[in-house]
Amino acid sequence: MQVLSPRDGKVIVSVDEAGPDDVDRAVRAARAAFDAGPWPRMSPRERASVLFRLADLVEGSALELARTISLEMGKPLHDSLGIEVPAVAKTFRWYAELADKVSGEVTQSSASALALVTREPAGVVAAVVPWNFPLTMAAWKLAPALISGCTVVLKPAEQSPLSAVLLASLASNAGLPEDVLTVVNGPGPITGRALGLHPGVDVLTFTGSTAVGREFLRYSADSNLKRVWLELGGKSPNIVFPDAYDLDAAADMAAWGIFFNSGEMCTAASRLLVHRDIADDFVARVVSRAAAYFPGDPLDPDTRMGPLVSAPHLTSVLAHISRAVSGGARLLTGGRPCLSDTGGYFLEPTVLDRVDPAMPIAQDEVFGPVLSVLTFSSVAEALSLAGDTAYGLAAGVWTSDLRTAHEIARSVKAGTVWVNCYEEGDLTVPFGGTKLSGHGRDKSVHALDKFTDLKTTWLAFP
Repeated sequence: MQVLSPRDGKVIVSVDEAGPDDVDRAVRAARAAFDAGPWPRMSPRERASVLFRLADLVEGSALELARTISLEMGKPLHDSLGIEVPAVAKTFRWYAELADKVSGEVTQSSASALALVTREPAGVVAAVVPWNFPLTMAAWKLAPALISGCTVVLKPAEQSPLSAVLLASLASNAGLPEDVLTVVNGPGPITGRALGLHPGVDVLTFTGSTAVGREFLRYSADSNLKRVWLELGGKSPNIVFPDAYDLDAAADMAAWGIFFNSGEMCTAASRLLVHRDIADDFVARVVSRAAAYFPGDPLDPDTRMGPLVSAPHLTSVLAHISRAVSGGARLLTGGRPCLSDTGGYFLEPTVLDRVDPAMPIAQDEVFGPVLSVLTFSSVAEALSLAGDTAYGLAAGVWTSDLRTAHEIARSVKAGTVWVNCYEEGDLTVPFGGTKLSGHGRDKSVHALDKFTDLKTTWLAFP
């Protein structure tokens, strides 16, 4: 399987593609490691020590990991080195610190019995992760699964397999026992499907598109009814009121929220909902900031926005823009491929206004640097527009009115609502969505729920 770099369209390397037989061997090895190996039987502190060492090794290999990410999926080195790799180390370290702090329960039972509720590792976990944050998403799955005592088969996206292989090597060097973590590479319809259908997988956790999430639910129904946790797409509204504390700061974040990572984020602030009283002025501020995100070589430390991940994906994003303009949206800036002489998959940062809420550009997840502007006149209209999509992942609201902030935060259907900020948070809070954005939660202590079983032990006194 060839791995192409989006910066120039050239082959970086070829990796082995895991077919159903390879997946079967990986799952059987993970099962043996779970049933008879040392990992689930270690104390929480022993498992924590391995994750602490892995966090140290990630930090020690930061530049190599960052360059690998930038080469394989196009993230600017500034972001892969300054944001993604540190997030990976923090994730392993945070769950290592949590290892011995999650306790069971002793319930208030009758005088003739003692009831215990304990957590046990769920078993073999299949983790299928996307290419947009290849190591962050992997760490969000691996850290809580491993610290719980599970064994894991990890399938990275076919566009970004190299960083996952490197991470697995570091995990081995950190002391992770044999077959506790295995990486299988390959396309979703082959390798991912084999994992989804495998009867030896107890839990499958997936971050990616809603369409593929549906497939994993079908695989579960057609196999052993494995638990499937889905973290899927989004079409997040970013709502700006005239009374926002700082309209310049709001404009900065409106631009960053859609152009960071080339807009290839499930939480991308792809719908800008702005009050009509300030719409012209505010949109002009956002458009003026778009030029700073003109794409460049992801290996250049000064690049703020890199290429899209692949040629087919670039074609898809351009088709979304073309349909929107044909349907009556106005192109304010961008909308064209650029830097074609490099062979890479670059697109100008794009802003569209006069977007009708029913247009596909306002409903579908584009997953590119394309901002759709819609206007409103009241809180009620803003809420109606915000909820007028099948997704429910995230939302932002900018206002100095505490009542408005709370009304929006309580009423909008989303897993996360940011007030006077965007994309903020840390490992103490869960991440996930509602509606077609899925139902799983990554991060925080709540992520342990995906990878553990609750057991009741009722002790009757003779």
